[in-house]
Amino acid sequence: MAHLEFEKPLADLEARIADLKALSAGGEEPAITAELEQLELSVEHLRGDVYSDLSVWQKVQLSRHPDRPYFLDYLGRIFDDFVELHGDRVYGDDPAIVSGFARLDGRSVAVIGHQKGRTTREKVARNFGMAHPEGYRKACRIMEMADRFGRPIFTFIDTPGAYPGLEAEERGQGEAIGRALLVMSRLAVPLIATVIGEGGSGGALALGVANRVLMQNFATYSVITPEGCASILWRDGAKAPIAAEQLKLLAEDALHHGIVDEIVAEPVGGAHRDVDRAAQRLGEALRRNLAELDSLSPQALIDQRYAKFRAMGRMAEG
Repeated sequence: MAHLEFEKPLADLEARIADLKALSAGGEEPAITAELEQLELSVEHLRGDVYSDLSVWQKVQLSRHPDRPYFLDYLGRIFDDFVELHGDRVYGDDPAIVSGFARLDGRSVAVIGHQKGRTTREKVARNFGMAHPEGYRKACRIMEMADRFGRPIFTFIDTPGAYPGLEAEERGQGEAIGRALLVMSRLAVPLIATVIGEGGSGGALALGVANRVLMQNFATYSVITPEGCASILWRDGAKAPIAAEQLKLLAEDALHHGIVDEIVAEPVGGAHRDVDRAAQRLGEALRRNLAELDSLSPQALIDQRYAKFRAMGRMAEG
């Protein structure tokens, strides 16, 4: 498992525990067993200390942790019988967004999410989770199909932002994101979005106009990345930690300002430390919110979604 800089003391103890467990394999050595118990107790206390008082920048780092579970990690643990659908029927397919239909407790649902890669090859293939216009048009195609057949929709947000390259702009990146917002605003089925990692800029919002917006507690949601903000304000990306403080991009900030409806707790230290438990908690939250939305009529779902986003933000008259 990869470790961030502030996790190094914890990593050293965990490595020692792993070594002792390897030594004790095949027999119980009283001295080793006693040391293991002591070390595991120390790790438990240290883990609580390390993760209970993190800075904003450290939480940003956790949202980008190389071992953090991605959409496909949750997909296989929460949903069954996934069938992926490819292409936008205009230009091509975009691997940065995975979409299709699956079953949740036997019920057919649409699932759409940003997908990053683990290896260098996968990261390049998925474009680091930064979608091109065809990715958002593919997402719209699946959402409109789900709407036609009355299927609830789940989206999973994890991107630094939409791809800003020349070819994306030439193919209509802004229009594709704008159309995604329009399509989501008109859907007559329950739509639940979850920020599971980075929620960056319009690339995140393009999957986020939902009846319920959930956010894992170590995820981030912001109009721009801290590095991008620092580069604009101070022409120095190294000042990203300062920008992160000002952007109010943490889950508690988003909940306080009404941007998200619920924070989904992760295991101590982040979802990457226990992916199964993180998926279990997320699955429970998704099921509960879907059950609540099922009581609304199609028009009520549209009206609720509209009212939710109209109520965001504050205006002051001078």
